[in-house]
Amino acid sequence: MLIRIVRMTFRPEEIDNFLVIFNNSKHLIKASEGCFHLELLRDKDAPNVMMTYSYWQSETHLNAYRDSELFKNTWAATKVLFAEKPLAFSSERMDVV
Repeated sequence: MLIRIVRMTFRPEEIDNFLVIFNNSKHLIKASEGCFHLELLRDKDAPNVMMTYSYWQSETHLNAYRDSELFKNTWAATKVLFAEKPLAFSSERMDVV
């Protein structure tokens, strides 16, 4: 399983616009083949910083989503709202306590 975290810093005035985009697409993203989990997190100390946290069956599944029209359209609408370049991390779970 692949865990994907994308940290996005938005211009404060664009938070509501991002939330509309996310809420309109989250069910479609979650329905993508190989997506097991999707959630949106907000930084406790920086309310204009959001992170998506998702589980994917494999990197192949994540890449298929990233090549989809859904991703291309959602990302095009989202990236114009950023205050900073986003950071993305792909990880594998090593241990569960």
